[in-house]
Amino acid sequence: MGRLTEAVAAGGGASEARSAGSPPAPLPLSSTSPGCAAAMASSEEDGTNGGASEASEEREAVGKRRRLGLLATVWLTFYNIAMTAGWLVLAIAMVRFYMEKGTHKGLYKSIQKTLKFFQTFALLEIVHCLIGIVPTSVLVAGVQVSSRIFMVWLVTHSIKPIQNEESVVLFLVAWTVTEITRYSFYTFSLLDHLPYFIKWARYNFFIILYPVGVAGELLTIYAALPYVKKTGMFSIRLPNKYNVSFDYYYFLLITMASYIPLFPQLYFHMLRQRRKVLHGEVIVEKDD
Repeated sequence: MGRLTEAVAAGGGASEARSAGSPPAPLPLSSTSPGCAAAMASSEEDGTNGGASEASEEREAVGKRRRLGLLATVWLTFYNIAMTAGWLVLAIAMVRFYMEKGTHKGLYKSIQKTLKFFQTFALLEIVHCLIGIVPTSVLVAGVQVSSRIFMVWLVTHSIKPIQNEESVVLFLVAWTVTEITRYSFYTFSLLDHLPYFIKWARYNFFIILYPVGVAGELLTIYAALPYVKKTGMFSIRLPNKYNVSFDYYYFLLITMASYIPLFPQLYFHMLRQRRKVLHGEVIVEKDD
């Protein structure tokens, strides 16, 4: 599910809108800005120190916005470096486990703490949108992050019999490579020094990683269905004092069905973005 929603937030070049991306550009300190012009007009009209005071307040306000932009850039740079490092640690742990054990069984258990920490830490990306340091829809960021957390906490963590499924390895590998590429892309973009290889990887790796990740997620949910149906986990049966019912088994079926219309649409959206960013094509989006 994470692969489906992540495509919505992909934009062009270093300024693409994403909850881990660049903050809005601070307003320039200029005498031609509306606030400064109004203050100057006031000063000329009443011939007192009031106009100068207003101009001073405007300069102070612009200065605060500039400092906020700097603080936001510093924080987002730190955040993206930390997330890049975290997913690199996860990748190294996965490779080391397989080299030592020669099997995927037990892999999830060995890396689950690191995975849960950094995937849950991504909730900050919703906060970034809420406070306005990243110009991205809160809804888009919320759906993307929550879908990943759903797969980690409510599927793989909660249903232990499926943790050794090969499909878990599929989405773990796809997620890990994607996140290392994505967070390093944002880091270098914030530093205003984006290597072409990182940009190329960002808009090429998804061609394989998206289908692999989606396949892994779907197969993992499918493997969980018998256990969920047998145990009735997370389900609410009638009668109860709230007079509501919920069947987690059917919820998972609906979740799987939602991939059918969403994945092709978002995958082709990313392909269009790839052509625009890497080849400079002008893409005209058609209204449905």
